[in-house]
Amino acid sequence: MRAAVDAATAAGAPTMPVAELRHDSAVLRPAQVLAIGANYAAHASELKLRSESTMTIFSLWPNSLAAHGGTTTWADDVAPQVDYEAELGVIIGTPARNVSPQDALDHVFGYTVVNDITARNIQFSEAQWSRCKSFDGFTPTGPVVVTADEIADPQDLWLTTNLDGHVMQDASTNEMVRSVAEIISYLSKTATVPPGTLISTGSPGGAGYSRNPQVFMHDGSTVTVTIEGIGSLTTHCRVV
Repeated sequence: MRAAVDAATAAGAPTMPVAELRHDSAVLRPAQVLAIGANYAAHASELKLRSESTMTIFSLWPNSLAAHGGTTTWADDVAPQVDYEAELGVIIGTPARNVSPQDALDHVFGYTVVNDITARNIQFSEAQWSRCKSFDGFTPTGPVVVTADEIADPQDLWLTTNLDGHVMQDASTNEMVRSVAEIISYLSKTATVPPGTLISTGSPGGAGYSRNPQVFMHDGSTVTVTIEGIGSLTTHCRVV
């Protein structure tokens, strides 16, 4: 990627400040979007979920992908309890099949920020978690993808969530129950994880659902998820 940029610059290609550009989702046509549930003990505890001896894995539907700076809209009568979840996103670069944890990170292309927006009223009324997290625009990603060589250790990154000016989540990826390497290795034991796959690795404690009083995103809310070394992902909310 650096070589391509250097070549374009040397050839006199025109440039434009990032501030003048409109973002798209960090991944546009992922082979699949996989999510890991209850991967931080504090989050599992506050939602009264169990961190099982094996991973909780579910799919997010591609229509849910959204961009940094965008607006996510939902109907209040369908989802009156919409919550935020800060997550580290992992993008697979080369096929991972039956890899060890020691070799798993070699298959990572890069990392991004994910806000795993969740309709809690639906999550706790159904036996699966895909639909409650797969409304249109419920998986914002970005603002960029940082290549794997830029992240020395994915288990040493700080995550925060700011909702309407208030810090709601504040934790480190070293609090994961299962590391990024362990997640990739586990997934690869039963099926090849293809290039372009986005893995959302779970959220730390501080969810709005578990607070007293509960805190949910509402019409006009702005939520920003930040991961050090990657950037800040902002989503505007519209309830109709």
